[in-house]
Amino acid sequence: MKRALWNVQRGDSLIEVMIALSLTAVTALGIVAVQSAIARGERAALLRERAALIADSVAEGIRGDADRAAIVSQWQARAAAMLPAGDVAVSDRVDGVRVATVSWREEDRSDPCPEPQARPLTSCIAVAFAR
Repeated sequence: MKRALWNVQRGDSLIEVMIALSLTAVTALGIVAVQSAIARGERAALLRERAALIADSVAEGIRGDADRAAIVSQWQARAAAMLPAGDVAVSDRVDGVRVATVSWREEDRSDPCPEPQARPLTSCIAVAFAR
């Protein structure tokens, strides 16, 4: 007996191939989205780390009886170089407490700065210290 030609040939149908390609494309897009989110989170953490180091340095400089205006001016220049639209401000609060605030422009603006001396629509790090 002869078998028909269509019975002998085996293979994947076009629909199965399209489903496999669709699943592969969706998976690849998911991986790209996760990588992008990780990169944004890493950049935000880097900016926060830099701002914390600057705020700590400002607090230590002012606490050491140095000229406040010179310290703030020096670190404002460094903050502007290290952070996007970086700025440094020092405010006096009650009972001799001072607050060094380092603010910068965050691209997603998800974490607005609550400190009154910071620019609007910025993120910030604030360090309170006493002299």
